[in-house]
Amino acid sequence: MFFGTHTPRLDDKGRLFLPAKFRDQLEEGLVITRGQDRCLYVWPNAEFATLTEQMRQAPVTNKRARDYMRMLFAGASDETPDRQGRITIPPMLREYATLSRDCVVIGAMNRVEIWDAEAWQTYSGEQEQAFSDLSEEVLPGLV
Repeated sequence: MFFGTHTPRLDDKGRLFLPAKFRDQLEEGLVITRGQDRCLYVWPNAEFATLTEQMRQAPVTNKRARDYMRMLFAGASDETPDRQGRITIPPMLREYATLSRDCVVIGAMNRVEIWDAEAWQTYSGEQEQAFSDLSEEVLPGLV
């Protein structure tokens, strides 16, 4: 499980240090994809395989499913962290997420998300009240 918020910097070569606490779970390899809200999703290989198997159940005749899968897989990149725990984020994905030097890396349960620092600040500021308001709807009786 991934959780927490970290603030690494993107270097001039498009590399990012993974937070130390995430490295063990990602050292065998990972897949970076477009995420919702203009962030990037980082999936451990096993989680991405699970997601892929679930998507195989969607009928190829469903246009919305085809469109979603095309966008997800066309923008996917498999990576292996180097010995220092860095991953290279391909230019297309950096552009999609408008990543600048300052980034925010968050744990999101079964995946990691990479955000531009300014975009994360805006998003999280807008979601504070919704987080409070939605707890009963999203997790009825649990929180």
